[in-house]
Amino acid sequence: MFDYMDCELKLSESVFRQLNTAIAVSQMSTGQCRLAPLIQVIQDCSHLYHYTVKLLFKLHSCLPADTLQGHRDRFHEQFHSLRNFFRRASDMLYFKRLIQIPRLPEGPPNFLRASALAEHIKPVVVIPEEAPEDEEPENLIEISMGPPVGEPVVVADLFDQTFGPPNGSVKDDRDLRIESLKREVEMLRSELEKIKLEAQRYISQLKSQVNALEGELEEQRKQKQKALVDNEQLRHELAQLRAAQLEGERSQGLREEAERKASATEARYNKLKEKHSELVHVHAELLRKNADTAKQLTVTQQSQEEVARVKEQLAFQVEQVKRESELKLEEQSDQLEKLKRELEAKAGELAHVQEALSHTQQSKSELSSRLDTLSAEKDALSGAVRQREADLLAAQTLVRETEAALNREQQRSSREQGELQGRLAEKESQEQGLRQRLLDEQFAVLQGAAAEAAGILQDAVSKLDDPLHLRCTSSPDYLVSRAQEALDAVSALEEGHAQYLTSLADASTLVAALTRFSHLAADTIVNGGATSHLAPTDPADRLIDTCRECGACALELMGQLQDRQALRHVQASLLRTPLQGILQLGQELKPKSLDVRQEELGAMVDKEMATTSAAIEDAVRRIEDMMNQARHASSGVKLEVNERILNSCTDLMKAIRLLVMTSTSLQKEIVESGRGAATQQEFYAKNSRWTEGLISASKAVGWGATQLVEAADKVVLHMGKYEELIVCSHEIAASTAQLVAASKVKADKHSPHLSRLQECSRTVNERAANVVASTKSGQEQIEDRDTMDFSGLSLIKLKKQEMETQVRVLELEKTLEAERMRLGELRKQHYVLAGASGSPGEEAASQPSAAPRSVTTKKPPLAQKPSVAPRQDHQLDKKDGIYPAQLVNY
Repeated sequence: MFDYMDCELKLSESVFRQLNTAIAVSQMSTGQCRLAPLIQVIQDCSHLYHYTVKLLFKLHSCLPADTLQGHRDRFHEQFHSLRNFFRRASDMLYFKRLIQIPRLPEGPPNFLRASALAEHIKPVVVIPEEAPEDEEPENLIEISMGPPVGEPVVVADLFDQTFGPPNGSVKDDRDLRIESLKREVEMLRSELEKIKLEAQRYISQLKSQVNALEGELEEQRKQKQKALVDNEQLRHELAQLRAAQLEGERSQGLREEAERKASATEARYNKLKEKHSELVHVHAELLRKNADTAKQLTVTQQSQEEVARVKEQLAFQVEQVKRESELKLEEQSDQLEKLKRELEAKAGELAHVQEALSHTQQSKSELSSRLDTLSAEKDALSGAVRQREADLLAAQTLVRETEAALNREQQRSSREQGELQGRLAEKESQEQGLRQRLLDEQFAVLQGAAAEAAGILQDAVSKLDDPLHLRCTSSPDYLVSRAQEALDAVSALEEGHAQYLTSLADASTLVAALTRFSHLAADTIVNGGATSHLAPTDPADRLIDTCRECGACALELMGQLQDRQALRHVQASLLRTPLQGILQLGQELKPKSLDVRQEELGAMVDKEMATTSAAIEDAVRRIEDMMNQARHASSGVKLEVNERILNSCTDLMKAIRLLVMTSTSLQKEIVESGRGAATQQEFYAKNSRWTEGLISASKAVGWGATQLVEAADKVVLHMGKYEELIVCSHEIAASTAQLVAASKVKADKHSPHLSRLQECSRTVNERAANVVASTKSGQEQIEDRDTMDFSGLSLIKLKKQEMETQVRVLELEKTLEAERMRLGELRKQHYVLAGASGSPGEEAASQPSAAPRSVTTKKPPLAQKPSVAPRQDHQLDKKDGIYPAQLVNY
C-alpha cells in the first residue's frame, strides 16, 4: 500500500511539475487534459490513506513500537506529501466544479496512543452529479426561405397601390420573385456577418493556442532548470574528486588541471546555455508566428471559398431572373398584341357605331364614352409596361454591382494569400536553419561530454600502471557493487543512445548517461586494480587484464561517440562482457562464509557460547572424576604425576571458563552499544563477518576443551601419549587467542570488560604453559631411561650400531619432514574450508606459514603464546571484523 501511494503521489507531482503556475492553466484545454487523471488519483489516495491509518493502528496493537519505526517514518512523509497535494488541488478552479476534495488534519495520527483511532476521520471525496442537458441548441442559420411572420409584404407596383389588383387577383409572379431575391440578398448579408463572427472566433481559438504554446515553453524552461540541477550534481561530484585527489602526492598538479578543465567546461556550458536559451526563444517565436500565419491563411481560404460559393449562387439566381424576365416580357408583348387586336376590333366597332350614329344620337354618346374608356385603358397598359422595364433595369444594375464587389474581394484575397505564402516560406527557411544550428550544438555538447569521459577513463586506466597506486587497496565487496552499478549504467547508456538517434535535437539523456557511466566505469577500473593488490597472483593478473580490456572498450566507445559517421553504429552492449568478467572475478575473490543464513547468526552466537560454556563445565567435572579415580587406582610417582597433570588441566579449564564468561559480557556490551534501535539479531546479521568469527572461535574453544579432557583421560589410564596433551594445550591457547582477537575488533579500548578479557587471556596462556610443563616433567619421571651397556662390544660392533643409529636418525628426520609437509597442507585446507580468513589477501598471507620448513627450524619454548600475524594494510579490513590467529609450527 505504501508503494501504491508513492506511485500515486509521484504521478501528481509529475503532472504539477509540467504545469505553469504563473497563468491559469486549469482553464485551458491542454491544462485540463493533464489535470483530468488526477480526479481518479484523489479518489484512490483518500481510500489508501484511510486503510493505511487503520492498518497501522492494528499493527501497533500487535507489535512493539520500535519494530514499526520505519513504517511510521514512511507514513509521515506520505502524509505531508498527500496533504500538500490535496491543498494544491483544492486551490484550482478546475477541481472546484468537478470534485470536492477532503481536508486532512494539521498533523499525522499518533499511532503510539490507541485512543487516537477514535479521533481519525475518514476523508470522503464527493463528485457532484451533472444536470442533464435537455435543451436543444438553437439554429445558428435561418433555414426557412419565406418571409418572416408579421412583416408586411412590400408592394412595388404603383398601379396596384392606386387602383388595386385587376379583377381581384394576387400580385404578379415576377414581383414575388424580385421580392424573394431581395430577401435572399439580405440573407446573404447576414450570412456574411456570421462568417465574420466565425473568423473572430477562430482568432480567439488561435490566441488560446498561443497561450498553450507559451505553457509548453514554460515546460521547456523547467526542463532547462532540471538540466542545471544535473549540472550542479556533476559539479558536486567533480568537487568530491578534487577532494579525494588532494590526499595523493600529485594532488596539487591534478587539482590545478581539474580546475582548468572545470573552468573551461563551465565557460563552454555557459555559452551553450546562452545559445540554447536564444534558440529556444527564437524557435518559440517562429512557432507562434507560423501558427498565426497558418491560421490566418486557413481563415482567408475559407472566406474565399464562402465568397466564391455565394458568387456562384448569385450568378445562378441572376440567370434565373434574366430568364424569368424574358418570359415575362414575351408574355407582356403577347398581351400587348392582344390589346392591339382588341383595339383594332374596337376601332371597327367604332366605325360601325359612327355609321350607326346617324341613325340615333343616343347610340353615339354611348360609343364615345366607350371610346374614352378604351383610350384610358390603353394609356394605363402603356404605363404598366414602362414601370416593368424600369424595375428590370434596376435589378440588372444591382446584379452588376454585386459582381464587381465580388471581383474586388477575390482580387484582394488573392493578393493577401500570395503575401502570406511568401512570409510562410521565409519563416520555414529560418526555422530550418535554426533547427540545423540546434542539431550542431547538441552534437557539440555530446562531443565535449564524450571527450571529458574519455579523459576520466584514460586517467583510470593509467592508474593501473602507476607505482603510487600499489599502496591503494579495496575489498571485493565494494568492487562487486561498483561493477553492478556500471552494468546498470550501460543499460541507461543504451537507452540514451537510442533516444538520441530518435531525436537528434535532444542529447541531454545521452550526456547524463555518458557522464554517469564514465565515472562508474573509472571507479570500477580503479577499484579493480586496488582489489588485485590483495588477491593471489593468478586472479590478480586476470583482474588487471579484464580492467584493461574494459578501459579499452570504453575508450573506443567514447571515440565512436565523437564521430558523427560512426555515431549510429555504436554498440554499448560490448561493454557488458568485460564488466561482467570483473563482477565474476570479484565474486570469486569474496571470502567464504559459514553456511548459515544471516537471520540465524544471532541465535547461533548465543547457542555456540552456551555450548562452549557447557563443554568447559563438563570438562571440569570429568577431570575431577578422573582425579578421584586416579587416587584409588594408582599410588607413588604415578599418582603424583597424574594429580599434577589433572590439577593443571583443572586450572586451565577454570581460566578458560572465566575467559568465556568475560568474552560473553564484552560481546553483550558491544551489541548494546552498537545496535541502536535495531534488535540483537539484526545487529548480528548486519555484522555477519564479525559474528562468524565469534562462532568459529567459540567452536574451536569448545572442541579444544573436549579434546584436552579426552587426552588427559587417556594419559591417566596409560592409553594415550603425553604429546597429545601438549598439542591440545597449544590448540586451546590458539583458540582462546582467536576468541579474544575477534572480541577486541568492535570493543571500546577503554572498556573494563576488555581489560578483564586481556587479563583472562594472559591467565589462560600461563595455565596452558603449566599444563605443558607438568606433562613434560611427568613424562620424564615415568619413562624408564635404560642405561646403555657398552661392555663386551668390540670396535666392529660399536661401528655397526653407530651406523644403524645413523640410519634410524635419517629415517626419523625424513618422517619428520614428511609430517611437517602434511601438517602444512592440513592447515592450508583448514583455512580454506573453515572460512577463517577475512579476505583473499589473508588466505594468501597465511599460506606460507603452512609450507614445509627445514629440519633445522628451532622449536619455540614451551607454553609460548600463539603468535598472531601482524596486520598489514593489504590483509585485513575493518569491515571484515575477523582477525584470525595463526600458529607457528612446532
